[in-house]
Amino acid sequence: MNWATVVYSMAASASLTLALIHGFIWWRQRDAWANLLFALAAMGTAALAGCELAIIRAASTIQFAAAIRWANLAAWVIILSLAWFVRLYFRAGRTWLLWTVCALRTFSLFLNFMTGQNLNYREITGLRHGSFLGEAISVPVATVPNPWMLVGQLSIWALVVFVVDASITVWRRGDRRRAVVVGGSIAVVLALSAAQTALLVLGKIQPPGTPSLFYVVVLAAMGYELASDALRAAQLARDLRAREEELTLAAEAVSLGFWSWEFARNEFWATDQWRAMFGFATTERLDLDYFLQRLHPDDREMTRQTLVKPDPKNVRYQTQYRTLLPDGRLRWIASQGRVEFNENGKAVRLRGVSVDITHVKQMDLEVQAHRNDVAHLLRVASLGEFSSGLAHELKQPLTSILSNAQAAELFLANDTYDLGQIRDILHDIVMADRRASDVINGLRLLLKKNEFQPVALDANQLIEDVLKLMNNDLMGRGIRVATELTEDLPSIRGDRVQLQQVLINLILNASDAMCRPAAHPYILTLRSIWMEGIVQISVADTGGGIPSGAEEKIFAPYHTTKPQGLGLGLSLSRSIVQAHGGRLWAENQATGGAVFHCTIPEWKGEVDLKQP
Repeated sequence: MNWATVVYSMAASASLTLALIHGFIWWRQRDAWANLLFALAAMGTAALAGCELAIIRAASTIQFAAAIRWANLAAWVIILSLAWFVRLYFRAGRTWLLWTVCALRTFSLFLNFMTGQNLNYREITGLRHGSFLGEAISVPVATVPNPWMLVGQLSIWALVVFVVDASITVWRRGDRRRAVVVGGSIAVVLALSAAQTALLVLGKIQPPGTPSLFYVVVLAAMGYELASDALRAAQLARDLRAREEELTLAAEAVSLGFWSWEFARNEFWATDQWRAMFGFATTERLDLDYFLQRLHPDDREMTRQTLVKPDPKNVRYQTQYRTLLPDGRLRWIASQGRVEFNENGKAVRLRGVSVDITHVKQMDLEVQAHRNDVAHLLRVASLGEFSSGLAHELKQPLTSILSNAQAAELFLANDTYDLGQIRDILHDIVMADRRASDVINGLRLLLKKNEFQPVALDANQLIEDVLKLMNNDLMGRGIRVATELTEDLPSIRGDRVQLQQVLINLILNASDAMCRPAAHPYILTLRSIWMEGIVQISVADTGGGIPSGAEEKIFAPYHTTKPQGLGLGLSLSRSIVQAHGGRLWAENQATGGAVFHCTIPEWKGEVDLKQP
């Protein structure tokens, strides 16, 4: 049996088999470049084994030289494939060294066909017969080495240095097995192959050369690692499927729907749970316009602007909107997600999750309705506290109207009268009527039950309207009012009646705190300032202050220090302010007395959904 033929044939067959397997993997997964390079190295090894078999069976010097020439072509494929495999698989190695290897080996391939009989020999003058594994082989005699072979040797040793450098980087990363198995095997085999080839050409050892058999060892090491990666990927895929099933169960349990939108292709992907929320069939193709048509008309433009104009400084996406199902039902949906940008800062994808919050919104509406009822009762009760002041506030303009009307009658009873005086009397009647009308309108609004209706409000005007309404009550208590209002404040977003109620509650509490005899004067101070997106309104008094540690307790429901108090005023006031997106808190002043601060967001001109 010709064992040499069997050995080289087996090496070629094994290499071709590996090449086909990994070439098929690359064909199915085009980004698996490491598998493609492995396939090329395996094909080069198979070709090299065939060339080495042709070398030992050559019948003439011409056949011998030609086989070596083509073996150098196979070696070129192997070396370049190994170099780029290490670069991509390790994600390491110096770039300049990689290109040096490619340049040297390519130049040596040019020299292989342009100098001497091949890169290894300038001249082969004869052959003799030798023996290898019991088979007769051809051995060159009277040869002249090609000095340009040094270029090929340099390319191999440069590759050895490149592989060692990349392996050290991988070792430092912590992947020591990969560095040793792949990097170590490639470096050792390259060194052995280069050394054997040089010694053969110089006549220091007897033929045949076996670089292909060395490279088979490298392929085995590389294939082992790639197979290990494939097994790990398969295990990760199984784990991922298991996690996906768990996530799907969890999502279904809490009614979560996952989705993503590709900006460039305008394509939506969504889970069945998400499609069910919006009434889409599982087979319907989704895009942005089709999705927006399913939303409430008042919410479409707001949602469109949020989706199509993502902020590169804020990758988070969060919004709420209403959707109209085909059967006419209305649902509230809350969505949040994250925008993905490419290296140029352009938005490429939006991934998110949606949840049906209709039940929560319905509960909020019920809570709001109850809060409105309680607020209405407290407004009525508050008005009762300063009813005498309101009566006086109405009596003044009515008395003025009566007096002016009687004076006009006296003037008209005479044959001669002054039109200028009549005109002044009529003007006074009109102004007194307007004053009484303002008081009555203010009372009507406070006594009327309304839903939450946010509009753009002037905070300073809001304060002045409340002070007009409570002016006589404050004067009757001997309280002096001071205002420190910042001019040109931005508008705030709020419900006029509810915010008036908050101010009335705070002013009444401040007035009650100053009802005890004191050496210092009773001063009620109202301030307004702007602070980065919010307007802060403060109500300060010169009373006894808040007991230490009770700054939060006073906002608890049914907590009161008044004998006839219900303990709902401050609690309700805080809930109203929070419903407006603001805060309400209290603190003692260093000069004595307490101050209550409430913040209300600016009006941004957003769509009014009539929800707090």
